[in-house]
Amino acid sequence: MKIQAGFCGLLLLLIAGAAEANIYAYTDSHGVVHLTNVPAGNSAYHMVMRTPKMPVATARADFNRVAKQQYQSLIHAAASRYGVSPALVNAVISAESGYNAGAVSPKGAIGLMQLIPATAARFGVSNSFSPAENINGGTAYLAHLLRKFSGDLKLAVAAYNAGSGAVIQAGYHIPPFAETQAYVPRVLAYYQRYLNGSSSGPSLGVIDHMPTPVSVSPQLIQVSSP
Repeated sequence: MKIQAGFCGLLLLLIAGAAEANIYAYTDSHGVVHLTNVPAGNSAYHMVMRTPKMPVATARADFNRVAKQQYQSLIHAAASRYGVSPALVNAVISAESGYNAGAVSPKGAIGLMQLIPATAARFGVSNSFSPAENINGGTAYLAHLLRKFSGDLKLAVAAYNAGSGAVIQAGYHIPPFAETQAYVPRVLAYYQRYLNGSSSGPSLGVIDHMPTPVSVSPQLIQVSSP
């Protein structure tokens, strides 16, 4: 049997949801594998992975490090394609989702670079949960904003958060929204760290974006016969 690409990444998401998170699974009548870290007394689940206790801060750091490495080839390819610094793409991903490809915001932004449906459609993204599509679309959007604001990094980052219209209405300044006022320096702090060769960025963890308990949607992991 074979398991679709992304299985390891999904296990990482489950493990990262808590300092201790044993993984349970069962296969339904359609051959679909269901994973969770909270079986809730369901006897159909059986343990497939035991994870050791560790401090939450350690769990966060380990997950962030692995997640970053997982997407670097996609980030560098998209950055090269659109002429954007990989450090900037990493900075936006760090601030937007903490490298959580399954992140969904209350406003409906999805994936690593938190694309809203209109932006995703505009830049040819059909599946915002796909890391490759999301990174490609988000990087294309960043390149567009950098051109629109003549390479002004602060304004491009502000527009990524608040929209280019808000930046223009603010007289080509950072809009006076609390979220955007906090977002721009946060992204720029990540950007400087990545430019300077730090792989960690500021200590703002991915776990803040992830609910617990964590369940994996069955369509994400398929098992098929050889």
